[in-house]
Amino acid sequence: MDFGILLGLAYNQFVSELHDYLGELGFTHLKPAFGFSFKVLAVESMTTSGLAVRLGVTPQGAAKTVEEMVAAGFVERVPDPADARSRLLVLTPRAHALLAAGHEFHQEFERRLAASLGAEKVGALREVLDAIVERSDSPDGLARTLRQL
Repeated sequence: MDFGILLGLAYNQFVSELHDYLGELGFTHLKPAFGFSFKVLAVESMTTSGLAVRLGVTPQGAAKTVEEMVAAGFVERVPDPADARSRLLVLTPRAHALLAAGHEFHQEFERRLAASLGAEKVGALREVLDAIVERSDSPDGLARTLRQL
């Protein structure tokens, strides 16, 4: 199997297991763009247009995602103290709980992988993946460069 296909299939499996785990905790109806948006908004609140720029999507695409996140109770709009005409996007406690649960899953996934394959192999895999990501023009991983395969 081609290496890129293998990486994509592994990523899809990881996301599937993550969504199953989050679903068991009551976090359902998640969209792929939510995770990227949550990571950005966890660092700083911003407007919808600012989020669009940060994620490298159209303003219309960001607005649609924001509407879905607001409807799902993950994001709220608050007045911008620096500009009363603008509204900042802020993560809700529900979104923070989702991020914490997701982080817990990531840690446990890696621990289970190390338990079954060995810590050295998982460490080597992490090094390889880090090296690949460092070649990206967005090594922080927050630009919306991942697409469903």
